[in-house]
Amino acid sequence: MFITLEGPEGSGKTTVSKRIIEILKEKGYDVIYTREPGGSEIAESIRNIILDKKNVLMDSKTEVLLFAASRRQHLVERVIPALKEGKIVICDRFLDSSLAYQGHARGAGIDAVYQVNYYAIEGSMPDVTVYFDVTPEVGLNRINIDKNREVNRLDLEKVDFHNRVREGYLILCDRYPERIKKIDASKTIEEVVCDAMKVIEEKLKEKELCK
Repeated sequence: MFITLEGPEGSGKTTVSKRIIEILKEKGYDVIYTREPGGSEIAESIRNIILDKKNVLMDSKTEVLLFAASRRQHLVERVIPALKEGKIVICDRFLDSSLAYQGHARGAGIDAVYQVNYYAIEGSMPDVTVYFDVTPEVGLNRINIDKNREVNRLDLEKVDFHNRVREGYLILCDRYPERIKKIDASKTIEEVVCDAMKVIEEKLKEKELCK
């Protein structure tokens, strides 16, 4: 099963994902964790270019294409092989990040970015996407408090950009309600983990019934 975790900066999805993996492994599932951009050697190299704070002059379409290239490499090297082996893949960010960040917030167009990425992933969509919803004020405050967190180029954007990112995600939630499940990420870590696990366990039961 292919599970993706999405959310604005500081939504806590990376922290929550570690606990989710622990719980799934305790239940006997074979799970791997990966992330985007990155997840494989070539994809990580592209990640370094995308998120480098020096690359402030990067064109928005260049950004779209670099994310799609990184996604393609990561998919064929890491995700698809794991799924073929019957593993559960937990991926921190995937296609929806590009649709929200580059498609909506950057103004490249959700449909245009979708077409570029659909070519890259060849229809390999997640079984379920957990969207961690949080306001930019809460998310950015968390980033400022967490001194161990990597600060990347996207973190340096103004609050207005992050508001558009969240707006983009909410558009996607309305567009793909069967796949994207929204949870309130402003709650405590324990509560968010619980809500995320409810979504995942429900999807696992559906998959089991379909066998």
